[in-house]
Amino acid sequence: MIHDFLKKESAAGIILMFSAVLALIVANSPVSWIYDQLIELPVVVQIGTLAIDKPLLLWINDGLMAVFFFLVGLELKRELREGELSNPANIVLPAAGAVGGMLFPAAIYVYFTWGDPIALSGWAIPAATDIAFALGILALLGSRIPISLKVFLVTLAIIDDIGAILIIALFYSENISASPLIVAAFCLAFLTYLNRTNVQSVPSYILVGVVLWVAMLKSGVHATLAGVMLAFFIPMRDPDNPQRSAVTELEHSLHPSVSFVILPIFAFANSGIDMGSINAESIMHPVTMGIFLGLFVGKQIGVFLCSWLAIKVGWTRLPDDINWMQLYGCSALCGVGFTMSLFIGSLAFEETGTNLIFDERLGILAGSIASAVLGYLVLRAFSKKAEAREAV
Repeated sequence: MIHDFLKKESAAGIILMFSAVLALIVANSPVSWIYDQLIELPVVVQIGTLAIDKPLLLWINDGLMAVFFFLVGLELKRELREGELSNPANIVLPAAGAVGGMLFPAAIYVYFTWGDPIALSGWAIPAATDIAFALGILALLGSRIPISLKVFLVTLAIIDDIGAILIIALFYSENISASPLIVAAFCLAFLTYLNRTNVQSVPSYILVGVVLWVAMLKSGVHATLAGVMLAFFIPMRDPDNPQRSAVTELEHSLHPSVSFVILPIFAFANSGIDMGSINAESIMHPVTMGIFLGLFVGKQIGVFLCSWLAIKVGWTRLPDDINWMQLYGCSALCGVGFTMSLFIGSLAFEETGTNLIFDERLGILAGSIASAVLGYLVLRAFSKKAEAREAV
């Protein structure tokens, strides 16, 4: 199963790269005005007095990305109940790397933006790792990469996602409105009832989940968290048919649409920056430098150093088929932040104007590209093909 998962994620990473490049091409072409008008297109959905009026970009970021977070939640539940995260011994090394990979980039960003409250709100942007992009890079190396290194990266990214979800819930939800929160609480209570009474009908959960999403959207708590919450109420197993898992079935059915439709649309809508606007000021802007160095320097130092410390103090060990330089190359690859970094950036700066959004995107793209190139070169230089490893 892990081979099928990695194969899908690798392909998704390649599609994501293409979407980001396409957005850059369109945004810097004579039809860039179409791109700008498209993502700013007003979209209104109204039922009676209840209206949701947002530009297309925010429908993508708040709506489509809720489905992405729903899939993330399903994966987290499966991993915690039956997967790699169910055995504490398997998570010490990637957990240590994930913690360092969040703290060091955030610290670097805070250093560059200290004293500017608006810029400082983006401190979490370089703390994320994009699993699809990172695995897409690993796919280019083929059999050179041992499976344990891929499992390390996948597990680290899952723990990283948990951290990102907590960050969004705690730091990027504001202007809380009580009435919608009460509706959300009723939705959660009803989902608990469905789960405890062993209701296996997935559409029942989805219907309540849609109401929960609207309530969260109106409450000020970020709506995408509704996707994660909903996922944890989906039944893991059917007591009457233990071989059936609604969680696994949903994962398999959602994975293609999320990987090959939703995330590419998100990447296309959020990656278009005007390259003609890049100048010395934008490159040296604290937000740009904080994100770039956070991803490119902070990630590799944080992941590698904390992994090294966890091994040296005896909490865990380095897998037999991984060498230290491979671990370093993988640590550098964790600096590919893209999807989650762009998402957190949109939360941090959507109310502050386009200048910081431009600087944020420039830093994310530069940091992710530099990390991808360094990680690829290090792993290629210090990894042997499978046949060569077997011959040693």
